[in-house]
Amino acid sequence: MIRVLSLTTTAWRSFYQSQRRALESAGIEVTTLPVPGEHRAVDDEVRQRTGAEYARYLPQVLREARGEYDLIHANYGLTVPFAVAASAFPGVGRTNRTRRASGDPPVVCTLWGGEYRANPYEPLIRRAVARTDRVIVPSNAMAERVDRPCDVIPFPVDTDAFRPTSKSAARERVGWDDDRRIVLFPYPPSRDEKNYPLAERVVDGAAKALERSPDCDVGADDVVLETVANRPYEEMPAYLNAADAVLVTSRFESGPMTVKEAAACNTPVVARDVGFAREVLGDVSNSAVTLGERNLVSELASVLESGAPADGREQLAAYTVETMGERLRSVYESVLE
Repeated sequence: MIRVLSLTTTAWRSFYQSQRRALESAGIEVTTLPVPGEHRAVDDEVRQRTGAEYARYLPQVLREARGEYDLIHANYGLTVPFAVAASAFPGVGRTNRTRRASGDPPVVCTLWGGEYRANPYEPLIRRAVARTDRVIVPSNAMAERVDRPCDVIPFPVDTDAFRPTSKSAARERVGWDDDRRIVLFPYPPSRDEKNYPLAERVVDGAAKALERSPDCDVGADDVVLETVANRPYEEMPAYLNAADAVLVTSRFESGPMTVKEAAACNTPVVARDVGFAREVLGDVSNSAVTLGERNLVSELASVLESGAPADGREQLAAYTVETMGERLRSVYESVLE
């Protein structure tokens, strides 16, 4: 049994929970230690942690790391300095099963995407990442931003939870009008990197294009942009199934997982060419990955006029939670050897 101390900023995020399930499926025992406080976007603001909360985190990590752990896995760049410090701290790792002569437990880190994008702590994160044993990233786009070799291990989507269902039933559940063409922006508008103003312009442009089309009976007022903020994660499949299209206008991404979740529901997606959007949607029907506002408008109008579902679910079938667990276990065994 490999025992892992997992450090994370947000244990509640769906992709972190999928990683936990993947590790457990591979026979890995995981103890999660989250940073105190909360960093969460709401409709009109982003609530951030304080420096004092991060200061409280260090003694918590040093204390917990004295347990019987074989390695430390840091999730997101801001936890990497804490993992590196704990690995080198006297007394940590001296009684565990790691095979290092020094006794220091190895450190593996997973970067999520925002670490090297206008982050004031980027120099600190880069120095800490350079001292880890292995670096994992969820996409090739993220690997290109890291100045050392990486293991690209995508996060899987829960295809049991995210699956196609009746659009009418989904709309009744979430309270949306059944007669409108609804475009879902699946983030809080307050998250600047998600670029909500661009989403508004694209939907407005697509609505006007549909109104001008002689072969389409959709009026400009029939197209609605909806957002989802701080809804329970278990409700997201209903929102995705209720939408006619999902729109991703992010300035940058390492993912986003929403693309995979929408694809698993066979909901069409129109996305900027960010993160792994092209990798996931490249061969999916009635979905598009592009750049430029005019192209986004054209692609969204086409998707809405078609009204047809996508076929993204079959593209995701081969990559499961168990597959991720096997790949993570391989990385752990490599550093332990």
